[in-house]
Amino acid sequence: MSSLSSRTKTFTDSVIRRMTRVCLKYNAVNLSQGFPDWEPPKAVTDRLAKVAHSGPHQYAVTWGAANFRQALAKKQKHFTGLSVDPEQEIVTTCGGTEAMMVAVMSVADPGDKVVIFSPFYENYGADAILCGAEPIYVPLVPPAYGFDPDALEAAFRQRPKAMILCNPSNPSGKVFTRKELQMIADLAERYDVWVITDEVYEHILYDPFEMVYFSTLPKMRERTITCGSLSKTYSITGWRLGYVIAPPHVIEVARKVHDFLTVGAAAPLQEAAVTALEFDDSYYAWLKAHYTKRRNLLVDGLRRIGLSHTEPQGAYYIMVDISAFGYASDTEFCEALAEFVGVGAVPGSAFFHEPITHYMRLHFAKNEATLNDALTRLSDIRKKMPHRRNPHLT
Repeated sequence: MSSLSSRTKTFTDSVIRRMTRVCLKYNAVNLSQGFPDWEPPKAVTDRLAKVAHSGPHQYAVTWGAANFRQALAKKQKHFTGLSVDPEQEIVTTCGGTEAMMVAVMSVADPGDKVVIFSPFYENYGADAILCGAEPIYVPLVPPAYGFDPDALEAAFRQRPKAMILCNPSNPSGKVFTRKELQMIADLAERYDVWVITDEVYEHILYDPFEMVYFSTLPKMRERTITCGSLSKTYSITGWRLGYVIAPPHVIEVARKVHDFLTVGAAAPLQEAAVTALEFDDSYYAWLKAHYTKRRNLLVDGLRRIGLSHTEPQGAYYIMVDISAFGYASDTEFCEALAEFVGVGAVPGSAFFHEPITHYMRLHFAKNEATLNDALTRLSDIRKKMPHRRNPHLT
């Protein structure tokens, strides 16, 4: 029988979503896959209830319903200061995941190279490989997750077609400073590289850190392909509504790619989501306070338990150092954590290109009761976890 595609041999299925299945198996508190356990804003679900009866129920315009794109363009200008043409500079996608795939496919040909910071959200490497491109990984160094400018320039010297930049970053929680972003911008200009930004956590930041939109940097509007999603901001991860914003000649290509990948995002969900896009600043202030409280709850709890961890600057993830438990495999550790402690986490190796196996990622997009339940379970982690000896540790 004829062989299957060879391009899929270099990556696995999603480890994040696999850990959700492990959580279900052991009835563990799921701090692995990053979705909230609270309802979306009532105004949005009320609007969806009306749309369920009134429609639309048929295809929207392939690249997004007009009122959805108009509302998104208005929101984008409010937060970035940049005017976006909803008719020529936006394509609506089936979630941020498709947005990233569309962006990479729009610029990368087989044999091209794509720069990716490591650790990275697991889809980025797969996106490049599925396009026939070669990822070039540049390490972000824990615990601050800064980068070496010389190492980054060495990657750019390989003449990549694009760089993927997640800010705020999943999984590290890093928020890149304006100075760091300007270093990237300078390299992109010097070496003529597209910058594909994943900004899905744009509104989830913690004082004193601030969001700097890459496209607002000097000369970057014309070479930035911005990918975003409504999933995290409005707690509607199951609605799968994302978007790509870029110059018109880029969007012309992105729309073709999107059209033949998914045809279009769900029409009734776009209609209902317009309500969310029209929220005023009070919603985003609430969102920041909401997540800050949960971040502090989990960070303080981990500190009391004595688990070494990062202090997230943005997004809703914490990297926990598990080296003290002596496991050679972080995957084995996380499976045991779900089974014996009752808490789900993602093995850190799912995010690193480097052979790093002593972290797990937890997320805190959960109600306080859920987080307190997880912390109670984790408080006995040293008693409940089966002992393992890592032969590489002395």
